[in-house]
Amino acid sequence: MSRLLRRGHAAPVADRELTAVSADGSRVHVEVHGPDGAPTVVLAHGWTCSTLFWAAQIRDLAADHRVVVYDQRGHGRTPAGPVGTDRLADDLEAVLAAVLAPGEKAVLAGHSMGGMTMMAASGRAGFREHAAAVLLCSTGSARLVDESLVLPMRAGRLRTRLTHLILGARAPLGPVTPVSRRILKYATMGPGSAPERVDECARIVHACPRAARVAWSRVLGELDLDQGVRGLDVPAIVIGGTADRLTPFAHAERLADALPRCLELVKLAGTGHMTPVEAPEAVTAKIRELAGTYLDVKEEAV
Repeated sequence: MSRLLRRGHAAPVADRELTAVSADGSRVHVEVHGPDGAPTVVLAHGWTCSTLFWAAQIRDLAADHRVVVYDQRGHGRTPAGPVGTDRLADDLEAVLAAVLAPGEKAVLAGHSMGGMTMMAASGRAGFREHAAAVLLCSTGSARLVDESLVLPMRAGRLRTRLTHLILGARAPLGPVTPVSRRILKYATMGPGSAPERVDECARIVHACPRAARVAWSRVLGELDLDQGVRGLDVPAIVIGGTADRLTPFAHAERLADALPRCLELVKLAGTGHMTPVEAPEAVTAKIRELAGTYLDVKEEAV
């Protein structure tokens, strides 16, 4: 059983930590929670986040699943390195190889850039070997900046240019302040988000190193993973919030239409971009549903 700190929103403590080595030699920080031999879920966080983003899912799922989380390169405890969608795919393959036996399956869940990681990896041998099903939360495959609603302006070249400048700003975020907290809530969360969940997201996002934030913003600004979506030929559930300004719900609808085996499109009314934190019960329930359906619990749990 994972040794979790259960008071308030304290971060879960991993049962095991390890380092996966990516194709270019980059070292990826990986944490494993929960009992060995239990059905495995692998969670990939989004831009400016870290393993801490999945705290609610870890607390719930680690009771009867092996929960694997890792820091994307340049985030959390994973050092910076070359960026790009191929690097996302390389790192995910390295993590899967490090924590799963040959042929062993897992359910993969990705939020925002974490979902894009799965789109980028969809044609990789390591992904196909290990992915039983996927959950895609608050993500998109292309046209992210063009369709962002962070700026309340008419769509067009000016809004796109200004959004690029804002998302790629080199200014340090600094400590969380009442003003920065309000800005983060407006840009990334629903208007009814609980204050403690806004605080949680603010602490995580402000901890992201500036260089990683800027470098990955450029990758996301030029994103084109439509082909990867069409190649994501595993059972999939898509989740999106109706108040998501970074990846508006139209992205979720397009993903659901393009995925070869989409099981369900989940529409979370009033929820913003940070779905695993804003609506943890809904996200966790869908991960459990996929694991219960597509992982052989009797065979894996010993």
